[in-house]
Amino acid sequence: MAVRYLIVALVASAITVFALQNTAPASVRFLLWSLELPLAGVILGSVAAGIVLVGLPLWIGRWQLGSRVRTLERRLAAADAERAEAGRADAERLRDSSSG
Repeated sequence: MAVRYLIVALVASAITVFALQNTAPASVRFLLWSLELPLAGVILGSVAAGIVLVGLPLWIGRWQLGSRVRTLERRLAAADAERAEAGRADAERLRDSSSG
């Protein structure tokens, strides 16, 4: 886990240094919009947009899996309780049959 954090920190540092070394103005156009921004802002904004676009589907998938795990845990707890009740009933039946 620490290796992942180290890799993320190194990549983030590299992106930041790259962006800060490229401060020239850049013209950005999208459909009818046109903006003049520092290249560093364009780079960092693109990275942020990429993180959101990749992270959102991953977060949704993780949320769905967590929901499925909670459902299966409830079903497992119910099955365990049912099995324990059946075991108690069997033990009581054996006790009654051996005493009578």
